[in-house]
Amino acid sequence: MENSTQESHLRHENLVTYESPYPLYAMSFASGGHFQRRGGRTHVAVGSFIEEYNNKVDILTFDDETLTLTPNPSLSFSHPYPPTKLMFRPNPPTPSSSALLASSADFLRLYSLRSGGEAVDQVAVLNNSKSSEFCAPLTSFDWNDLVPSRIGTSSIDTTCTIWDIEKEAVETQLIAHDKEVYDIAWGEAGVFASVSADGSVRIFDLRDKEHSTIIYESPEPDTALLRLAWNKQDLRYMATILMDSNKVVILDIRVPTMPVAELERHGASVNAIAWAPQSSRHICSAGDDAQALIWELPTVAGPAGIDPLSCYSAASEINQLQWSATQPDWISIAFANKLQMLKV
Repeated sequence: MENSTQESHLRHENLVTYESPYPLYAMSFASGGHFQRRGGRTHVAVGSFIEEYNNKVDILTFDDETLTLTPNPSLSFSHPYPPTKLMFRPNPPTPSSSALLASSADFLRLYSLRSGGEAVDQVAVLNNSKSSEFCAPLTSFDWNDLVPSRIGTSSIDTTCTIWDIEKEAVETQLIAHDKEVYDIAWGEAGVFASVSADGSVRIFDLRDKEHSTIIYESPEPDTALLRLAWNKQDLRYMATILMDSNKVVILDIRVPTMPVAELERHGASVNAIAWAPQSSRHICSAGDDAQALIWELPTVAGPAGIDPLSCYSAASEINQLQWSATQPDWISIAFANKLQMLKV
């Protein structure tokens, strides 16, 4: 991307596109194990967004030397309902570990990608309801990169559930908010945060499950917070987005209630945010204005606000974005039926 706030027309070598037979939403980069980066290649999981029961997850191979995104038909599998999130296991224990992929929708599901890369096996279907074979829909989840046996899910039933996936058992379940919980993010091994339709960002510590800390509330009553991203390079900072808002709100957990910055250059609602995996001061946002913006957070925000460092225009509304931890030069975005890799 050119270092300019003007619209970027990426050169061919900075842009790779995969066109799917169906609309796309959830996606995740592999982060090691058998699917670790080999000679410029990594793997990307993408989930369809079809408003019916039968959906699909495809595993693509991305090669940043040949600039190709290639589907692996033997690794495609059916998925009940559109996955609200996909995530590969972070920091696999050994290079020979099979790649584990988790998905959220009606349940939390775990899939193992066989070492030869020839098939995917479903290894667990986890239901957080104690009283029913049915589960309230899961809006999102996050895999703890410090304790990889731990996944936290968020649900429309106001709860967050912490799973021990090795035991396939609930570690704890908390009523986290007054309304639907839309996203969850780990900060430390036992500390997570969540956002909700009640308009609050709350931090929880598993050592004291009775209490949570509200660090931000929507300025307008009952304006839902949709997404949450915790800065893994500097845990003092997190970012959230509001429903139907063009703003990205940057929070410092040491200074509750007052955002340290509000990024307001999108022309329509923001749908997705991702911190740079290798820098504590860079974040990407994408939205209904079909733009992906990369921001560098200043040490002191000026009175006129902050302009993005660079800008990419897609062909239609961008629904999702991911910043690759294994290949931090690349960001992936999803819009309509396309996944696009952008070199930053």
